[in-house]
Amino acid sequence: MAGGNAIRGTRVGAGPMGESERGETAPRSHVSYFCSNGHVSTPSFAQEADIPDSWDCPRCGLPGGRDSQNPPAPPRTEPYKTHLAYVKERRSDADGAAILEEALSKLRASREL
Repeated sequence: MAGGNAIRGTRVGAGPMGESERGETAPRSHVSYFCSNGHVSTPSFAQEADIPDSWDCPRCGLPGGRDSQNPPAPPRTEPYKTHLAYVKERRSDADGAAILEEALSKLRASREL
């Protein structure tokens, strides 16, 4: 026995939809992008849309270009820097020694009081 529900297993809006219900699709153009790992991705764009120069590869995530002979190089990732590394970029050793001596003299002066 079916249980009396005539539309069991369906939902509102489900069913075969064709171009008659959705409208006609825009004319498309397929563009190939090549990444440095040798992957090719071919997304489709509307013909009147602006085609981007690069497209991220869906397989490896590297940027892909439209020239198969010269794909874009992978982006260079900077290593993690500590706070001390950033300080050393801004200050020379002489500046650091002067700041340290100033802090130590203030500390010694506060202990003497």
